[in-house]
Amino acid sequence: MQAWACAGVLMGCATVAPTPMLSGRLAVQVQATAQRPTQAFSAGFELRGDSAQGELRLLSPLGTTLASARWGPGQASLTTPAGTAQFADLDTLSREALGESLPLAALNDWLRGRPWPAAAFEPSAAAPGFAQLGWRLDLSGFSAGALLAQRDEAPAVTVRVRLDRDSQGNVALPLSLIPAGDGRLRPALGHP
Repeated sequence: MQAWACAGVLMGCATVAPTPMLSGRLAVQVQATAQRPTQAFSAGFELRGDSAQGELRLLSPLGTTLASARWGPGQASLTTPAGTAQFADLDTLSREALGESLPLAALNDWLRGRPWPAAAFEPSAAAPGFAQLGWRLDLSGFSAGALLAQRDEAPAVTVRVRLDRDSQGNVALPLSLIPAGDGRLRPALGHP
């Protein structure tokens, strides 16, 4: 049951906004605490919508839906083989499913290589990326479709993403903007 809840943490409900779909594989690891062991899962994913409303489906290697999260104004739902649960918002959904709140509202923007516009961010001085909402995003592999998000606050959480490629071998992303290091945004490398 806990594995299904973990798988479902990145899902959402409501009519999905017409935003290009993102897909790929992701892995989430939540460091052990005195109260619980390390939690980890990996799955394929499909993400549609934006921070206001959308859907995130987690998929098995064979394409079977493991869990589906849907969200809209003032609501979020998580559907797993065990049933559907309703939540007030995405933070509550992720906290109930993983025991930790993950910034699911920001995920859509982060997967496009840009900060979430609803929160302040700080460009990274060490590598391509930025810090936002207590998370460090490493975009050094973004042109190849890789993204690493880490939260150092205990318990530490790591999210690794590998985005799918199109038929020409390009990362299948719409044009994204990333921090240029001087507070401005610039087009992300490796995008059409």
